[in-house]
Amino acid sequence: MQEDALQEIKRGADELLVEAELVEKLKTGRPLRIKAGFDPTAPDLHLGHTVLLNKLRQFQTLGHQVIFLVGDFTGMIGDPAGKNTTRPPLTPEAVAENARTYQEQVFKILDPALTEVRFNSEWMEKLGSAGMIRLAATHTVARMLERDDFHKRYSSQQPIAIHEFLYPLIQGYDSVELKADVELGGTDQKFNLLMGRELQKHHGQPPQCILTMPLLEGLDGVNKMSKSLGNYIGITEPPQEIFGKLMSVSDDLMWRYIQLLSFEPLATIEGWKRQVAEGVNPRDIKVRFAQEIVARFHDAAAATRALAEFEARFQRGVLPDDMLEISLPGVEGGLLVPQLLKQAGLVPSTSDAIRQIAGGGVRLDGERVADKGVSVPVGATVVAQVGKRKFARVTIV
Repeated sequence: MQEDALQEIKRGADELLVEAELVEKLKTGRPLRIKAGFDPTAPDLHLGHTVLLNKLRQFQTLGHQVIFLVGDFTGMIGDPAGKNTTRPPLTPEAVAENARTYQEQVFKILDPALTEVRFNSEWMEKLGSAGMIRLAATHTVARMLERDDFHKRYSSQQPIAIHEFLYPLIQGYDSVELKADVELGGTDQKFNLLMGRELQKHHGQPPQCILTMPLLEGLDGVNKMSKSLGNYIGITEPPQEIFGKLMSVSDDLMWRYIQLLSFEPLATIEGWKRQVAEGVNPRDIKVRFAQEIVARFHDAAAATRALAEFEARFQRGVLPDDMLEISLPGVEGGLLVPQLLKQAGLVPSTSDAIRQIAGGGVRLDGERVADKGVSVPVGATVVAQVGKRKFARVTIV
């Protein structure tokens, strides 16, 4: 049983330090205190953010207590991890609003009854200036410069503000206050997580184990999932959008997503892999997985509708019911297709529209557009389509 629990904890993880220590903690039979800190800087979560939340949920399923730490105090510093410039601190008002939005979203994954929500301002505001100086005295500047992003900035003469050195110290001190047994974070957080171990030892506590989770690739399968790169799936997006985006990922990337995002047992996933090896279409597995994710962030009925709409649209060419309808002014008797697509919001720019046309991804009334010079005359109404999921009914006036 304990071996099964350890395998579930390690599932999809990048690194577990120190495994032997975690085994000893599990042997005690008591619920462990599992900490994960979140700076309330980006309140709209995408599936990349949920990799960590899913791991927290696995700990809850195993009977452990999750501490969802909102870094309202550290959010006013700005985490420098992975950054090559100083991040602007958030205002207290922005932190409070983002924290509220965060909690609404994370309880779609975590069990509220097994989640302790804490704010690190509870103890950091009491620590005071003298306490902060004592905390800063536990580490040297040389130790801070061992951290990869600080080292790179220092070497390239990029400025590092002194308050940025406080961030890993405070994140580590949070573990002392919370008496954490395990702390989770992304692979880019390893330095900060190790800081928690060191400060716990300094304060006479058993050091926490650390579990790092990989950064999830976006829909392109190359870069990490990010809103700025446009390769993301937001957890508040409409069911049809989540479903369609998941169905668009490659078969190889599908297994990566399933490993990190599905709540299905490892044995079930291994069974799916065997089925595919024996000839089952990977699309069938992808449909199950996409429905699981839609049901998690919406409900089972929404997942069923999303599948039905997907099959109708892509297999039988049925147009969506909720299509955008828009009127656009013609220029000299009509409107060129690249301008039409941009003004209808189907593409971000005319250059992108031209690329889509060249790639065969643009249709008017179901007919592929091959020439960027095509113009839609004044008085005409057309159904414009970009790719498989973007539609608009456009009238030129």
